[in-house]
Amino acid sequence: MSQTLLVTGGAGFVGTALIRSLLTEFPDATVVSLDNYFTGTPENHIDDSRISYLEGSTVDLAKIWAAHGLPAPELVFHLGEYSRIVQSFEDHDLTWDFNVLGTKEVIKFTATAGAKLIYAGSSSKFGNDGDDENLNPYAWTKAKNIEYIKNYSNWFGLDYAITYFYNVYGPGQIANGKYATVIGIFERLYLAGLPLTVVSPGTQTRDFTHIDDIVRGLLLVARGGTGDGYLLGTGREWPLAEVATMFGTEIQLIPALPGERVRGKADLTKAAGLGWQPENQLDKYIAGFVAANPR
Repeated sequence: MSQTLLVTGGAGFVGTALIRSLLTEFPDATVVSLDNYFTGTPENHIDDSRISYLEGSTVDLAKIWAAHGLPAPELVFHLGEYSRIVQSFEDHDLTWDFNVLGTKEVIKFTATAGAKLIYAGSSSKFGNDGDDENLNPYAWTKAKNIEYIKNYSNWFGLDYAITYFYNVYGPGQIANGKYATVIGIFERLYLAGLPLTVVSPGTQTRDFTHIDDIVRGLLLVARGGTGDGYLLGTGREWPLAEVATMFGTEIQLIPALPGERVRGKADLTKAAGLGWQPENQLDKYIAGFVAANPR
């Protein structure tokens, strides 16, 4: 039986990689991407007749879906939210609109369709014994969405599973502009022959996860996951200054930024229960990148 799968944020970094895998893993399915193209881009579109790319806000999801006469989806992968920590102070209104108003409508739409929601939560909520969820507008909205999903399920019925991404990197990552990722920034500066900028003090740690591992985790959770707690990381902390030195070039410390957490490390217990383990390592990835781009 054919299926309809919805990916919000399907023209973004993670969404594009996910859609590519969905086409392989669900050969009889059609995939619908809804993206407002805030960080997503048409250049990420995959040329396949089984994909429909819709432009619009998640706030208007139900209206957009009805206007196109689409069948109810079986799976909804909700990746289309605002997803930057430091920038969320400046973009407070956007963070609220994308992550609160938009996600409320995605949850309602999914429940009405009788579909399963796979939600991309933020690992920022786990830092400092949970207190880090209050460090910045982004982390706070993401943490509140988790509460809302659980309550909505109890109030009205909703099949859901919640994943948490830890600093995703790999092909397709954003390397330019204010929404660039850490590894994307490092690669861009390296290729330009510039010092790699590291936010002070440089000892803060992150758990970096390859995009291929994230996508495998999402598919496993979609098939067999239920409820909260699927952390997708490597379980290893990398100090940011140490990561920068792996590129073998000069580094430059820049002033500390507001809202940044001190540590990040995933507990893989629940994801491992589905048979998921990370297969890619950051140091090997960087070594391969440097070898392919000698200076």
